[in-house]
Amino acid sequence: MQVGELIGGPVITCGPDTTIVTAARSMVAHDAGSLPVMVDNDLVGIVTERDLMKSIADGLGGDTKIADVMTPQPDLLEPDVSVSYAADWMLAAGYRHLPVVEGTRLVGMLSIKDVLWGVTDSRAG
Repeated sequence: MQVGELIGGPVITCGPDTTIVTAARSMVAHDAGSLPVMVDNDLVGIVTERDLMKSIADGLGGDTKIADVMTPQPDLLEPDVSVSYAADWMLAAGYRHLPVVEGTRLVGMLSIKDVLWGVTDSRAG
């Protein structure tokens, strides 16, 4: 099974000037554990639940910009990568979410939950 088989639907994004409160509300509303950070059509970073939790723990205010807490230039996956490769990579790096791109176009987000579904599904099939 390939990563592209596990992603679908619209990708919810934010910009670097989005506040952490707005990003958190968007993540809750869309049941997302991360948001790709976009400028025009370019992926410039990723913000995750962990980033937001650390921001709160560090005492940052709700008006803090995503640019101040995001991971810039995140690692990326392509849709034709195998799920087992993605699982190994995510486990080794400690990632829970990775952007999936075709060329430079963001096509989805892969979560560790997606990977677990993919691994479980391929074992059952």
